[in-house]
Amino acid sequence: MINSELSHLRGSPFDALRSLLDPLTPAQNFEPAILTIGEPQHTPPQLMIDALRANEHLYGKYPPVGGTAELRGAIAGWLTRRYGLPDGMIAADQHIAPVNGTKEALYMIASVITERAGHNQPKPVILLPTPYYHVYHAAAVMAGAEPVFLPAGPETHFFPDLDALSPEVLDRASAFYLCNPSNPQGTVASADYLRAALTLARKHGFMLVVDECYSEIYDRTPPTGILEICAEKGGSLDHVIAFHSLSKRSSAAGLRSGFCVGETELIQTFLNLRNFAGAASPLPVCAAATALWNDYTHVEENRALYREKFDMAEEIFGSRFGFYRPEGGFFLWLDVGDGVEAAKQLWTKAAIRVLPGRFLSVAGPDGVNPGDPYIRIALVSPPENSKEALTRLANSL
Repeated sequence: MINSELSHLRGSPFDALRSLLDPLTPAQNFEPAILTIGEPQHTPPQLMIDALRANEHLYGKYPPVGGTAELRGAIAGWLTRRYGLPDGMIAADQHIAPVNGTKEALYMIASVITERAGHNQPKPVILLPTPYYHVYHAAAVMAGAEPVFLPAGPETHFFPDLDALSPEVLDRASAFYLCNPSNPQGTVASADYLRAALTLARKHGFMLVVDECYSEIYDRTPPTGILEICAEKGGSLDHVIAFHSLSKRSSAAGLRSGFCVGETELIQTFLNLRNFAGAASPLPVCAAATALWNDYTHVEENRALYREKFDMAEEIFGSRFGFYRPEGGFFLWLDVGDGVEAAKQLWTKAAIRVLPGRFLSVAGPDGVNPGDPYIRIALVSPPENSKEALTRLANSL
């Protein structure tokens, strides 16, 4: 027997891409350029490698699910410095849960905060932006909720229109997943938008799940964090949980290290579930993560490489394909008219692999898929590789 809910999952966008492009022959006169996956290719910081080696003798020990006191302390200190929080607002041993990468934690949290419907009762609702990170949808489905997709187009700075949400839907909601900076569009939510979202969460009793994993890759202005808004409102973390990762901030995707931060009861309940169903981070990984959260120099060096690539892209594209400099993150979201056809053309004519926006979105009741005109480009390769690939791409569309 197989859980019937699994039949409601959407396929991975990368599986869809393989089905689209693998039957096609790429252009033979170019080295293939893979611009699809948000996997940073910058060299990881040496301090991470040094910490792993210095603590390699600890691989023989089972790690605690809540990480180490040193790691939680480093995270609390970073949050306080990064967001200008009052001392003591974030208690290292109460409000923080280190996780083995945020992907599975974003998935698992939905089961913690969603009460399944009783017999003949409507399912709870989980609100999702579209385009969206595919893990959010799987989280909603497997938690027994009804996914409700909220269009996030250019007219609302690529965030869902909060004013368009009906009180009936909001009252049924158990969670609202919000990615800030947005993936794939690279825009940043204003402080006013975050205030409005938090107000709705507390008024209607749902959890605001804020994915801030791209918060440290930004162009000019550090994105406002949801914890700053909580601090404005007295410091309570009620109805909020935020997620952060070292994958993008520190070019350490393979370290699989991140954390979530929220109010005490939620975090402790989440950790209890993870005692059964979560993978704890090995102690050498905790030591490496501690070093990374305590260091800022490598973050700015990393960010400077992305700014260099934003400059390149701006020079290459100008105003073509609706180009704009991403405020945060490292994706370009280009309007090419038909993302699927553009992806096929780029692969067969220029050996460039990009992700059609359709594979990151769902059609609304009107049948319109907001991702259809777009392609997503991941600027993750070193600058010299990125410049060649972007030039080739611009010349091939």
